[in-house]
Parts: sequence; C-alpha cells; structure tokens
Amino acid sequence: MIKRKLGNSGLEVSALGMGCMNLSFGTGPAADINDGLATIRAAVERGITFCDCQ
Repeated sequence: MIKRKLGNSGLEVSALGMGCMNLSFGTGPAADINDGLATIRAAVERGITFCDCQ
C-alpha cells in the first residue's frame, strides 16, 4: 500500500482512504454495528490506515 505523510506531523497514512460517515449516518439509516466493525476491520487488514469519519 502506498503511504503519504499527513501534514507536518510526520504521520504516515495509506494513500487510499475509507469514508466512514455512512456507517453511522449520512445518506440513510446507520449500518448494523457488527457490519460496520467488520467493514472497518476488513479495510485495516487490506492496509487502509486513513479513515475519514466526518
């Protein structure tokens, strides 16, 4: 997975990010908590370390 530095902090995150807003609200009803956790865990297992939660 390609990584990029985030700002001046030196923190490195995956170049590919995951939007998480629709897991709890947004365009429809919230996902089941277990489904949401499984989705996030699957992303992390695949190397995604940048999650956008806003």
